[in-house]
Parts: sequence; C-alpha cells; structure tokens
Amino acid sequence: MYKSISPEEAVKVIKSNDTVYIQAAAAAPQTLINAMTARSDELKHVTVCHLHTEGEAPYADPKLKDSFHVNSFFIGSNVRHTLKTGNGSYTPVFLSELPILFKRNIIDIDVTLIQVSPPDKHGYCSLGTTVMATLAAIENASHVIAQINPQMPRTHGDGIIHISELDSFVEVDEPIHAVKIPQITNIEDMIGSYIAELIEDRSTLQMGIGNIPNAVLQKLGNHKDLGLHTEMFSDGVIDLILKDVINGNYKGVNPGRALATFLMGSKKLYDYVDDNPFVELRTADYVNNVSVIMQNPKMVAINSAIEVDLTGQVCSDTIGTRLYSGVGGQMDFIRGASLSEGGRAIIALPSQTKKGQSKIVPFLKMGAGVVTTRANVHYVVTEYGVANLFGKTLRERKKELINIAHPDHREDLDKQFFDVYCF
Repeated sequence: MYKSISPEEAVKVIKSNDTVYIQAAAAAPQTLINAMTARSDELKHVTVCHLHTEGEAPYADPKLKDSFHVNSFFIGSNVRHTLKTGNGSYTPVFLSELPILFKRNIIDIDVTLIQVSPPDKHGYCSLGTTVMATLAAIENASHVIAQINPQMPRTHGDGIIHISELDSFVEVDEPIHAVKIPQITNIEDMIGSYIAELIEDRSTLQMGIGNIPNAVLQKLGNHKDLGLHTEMFSDGVIDLILKDVINGNYKGVNPGRALATFLMGSKKLYDYVDDNPFVELRTADYVNNVSVIMQNPKMVAINSAIEVDLTGQVCSDTIGTRLYSGVGGQMDFIRGASLSEGGRAIIALPSQTKKGQSKIVPFLKMGAGVVTTRANVHYVVTEYGVANLFGKTLRERKKELINIAHPDHREDLDKQFFDVYCF
C-alpha cells in the first residue's frame, strides 16, 4: 500500500518560493537535504527554516543564494556564515513558542523534511531523536517527506506518527549523526563541583549537551532520587539512570520517566533510548512550558552564557553584534526553575575566555543580546565559586559577581563599575 520512491523524485514537490522546514539536531534528514540542494539550478527563492541541525547544510552555500535562503530559529555552526554573507536570517523565538509560529500560520510551511524509524506492525513510525516543533511543522505543511531509516531509534512519547501521515518517503540506512564531547577541563570540573553542591536529593534536572553539564553529572553519583525534565540530554545521564540515581520518582510532571524534547550524543545513547519506555520525548510547547516545568519541586536549570554583566544581565546568543546561537529554551527553564518550589536557576560559565578576557563584564558588548534579564537570574557559577543574586541590589550583585570573576580582572571590574554606573 505504501511504496518508497527515490530521493530525487520525492523532492520534486518543492517549488520556487516555497518554505521548507527541516527536522532539527541529529534527526536532520541528510539524504533529502542533499537531493533538495541538487535541484538548486531549478529553484529560486526557497526559504529553508530550522533550528540547529547536525551534519552538512549544502543549501547554505552563499553561491546558492538565489536558490535558497536560510531562516534559523537557532543558529548552528553549519549555517552561521549565512548571516554575514546575506543568504541567511535569524528569527528569535523561545523554543516553547516555536510550534505556535506554525500552528497560527505566522510562518507558512509548504514542505517538511523529516527522518523517522521504520513503521511497526501497526504502521507507526517514530520521530526518533527530535520532536521539538516537528509535529507542528508536519501538521501545518502541505507536503511531508520522510526518510525512513532503520538506524533511527524508536522513542516513546509524542513523536509517534502513522505512515499514512507521510505524503512520500524514501528508504535509507545510514548512521544518525553522533556528537563527541571533548574531555572535561580542570576549570569545567571545578564548575561542575560547585553546581553539584547546589543540587539536593529529589531534585529534577535540566541540562544540555557540553562539558559543564557532563562535569556536573559526574559529581552526582552519591545523590538520590533525581529526576530529568530537560530540553535535551546526552550520554552523561545514562550511567546515573542505570545506577538509579536518576529515577524520576519525585518529579511533579511525568514521574518515573525521563522527559526531553530532543536527544543528541553517541550511538550508545541512541541504542539506549531505542524502545525504552523510561525515556519520553514530548513537544517543545509542553517540555519547555514554564507552567509545566514549575510543577517539578526542586527544579534545577543549568544553562550557559557568553558573558554576564555586573548587574546580572546574561548574554547567551551573540558575541557583540555577531549572532552566534539563539534564544533557545534558556528562559523557559530559568523561569520554570525560579517558580518551582525549592527550585534553582543557574547560569554557568568559565571566568574568562581562552584569550584571557573576562566573561564577567562591567557592561555587555555593544549589540549583545540579553537572553536572560537581570531580574530572572538567581545563581551564577564560575570556577571561582557561586554568586547568589536573587534579592540582591545592583551594588550587592556587583560584589557577588566580582568575587567569582578571575582574580586578574577583579580590580578593573570594580573600578569600571563605579566609572560607568550612576547608582
């Protein structure tokens, strides 16, 4: 009844001036992406929109600017150049609200490209590693094209769709994009130790990919009854789940389950979550919904930053005027943790850059974006300790933040504060 076609045949439905949505992160369907890009001579002014994607993004080549324009909801390294070369744009949006852009047709989608697991005996496929806004994109697109891949893990939760919901599909057998985490540095290890001390037994965690979250996880082996309600998770949680450190027994939402909206890591992670009912992937407008997050007692949100100024403003998406990443879900979880009973909202960053510049600054760089406002920040952590800003005046915040800045910069930060601020 359902028959696969070639990638070249599948993408013929894409027309000039269409808007194409690509499933995000490790689930980006590379075969379909390549087939679409191969039609560049035939297409004009196609908008390709997505959150960050792993793998190649050949449509983002500036040489193809007449054919494709990239609209990023979160800027990955494979498309970051498009903002400077003029063949790309950035739409800032909370991850919790991205599905609304599609549901309300604020952004009209013509074609959605996805990657799914093979259908089961009942005809149901899984969106695998990435749910996020994919369901909203599927429901509001005129045409849905899938690549069915037996290497895509079958995950539980919202991302189950029937093969009849696919307008066309191709069959591939290729590895899901894996991410390698670099070895944890001494600085990241120290930051992880400070954060672990802030986490109580029976807390629920939100943490992303990267060295600082992994450093935290390595320090939690003696904790008890932790939960997971997070935008994404990676390999670092597996051992804690197997040791029953993370069991979700005291979560306020989806108790006894690990909850996320996407996954990214190694093949070990993908094998672990395959058909594992302990892991549920739900849509971003549920997982990242502040009113849902706050129902977890002792919710702990751990997020990173590019720089933090002495009043507590957090820049996480730009380096000065240069767009680097995106708003993502940081504010969703910072707010949710802040409103949770016994919750803790944490911003973690090294005290200085690799070039020795302070990441605790008297004021943000010109053009820098404020992802998390000074009113939302509670804890800021560097390798020099923890600054608790909640309920503190601006002058008290200055003192707290200078105390966790790199010693080489503290005197200058104190001087610049009094030279710049009029309070």
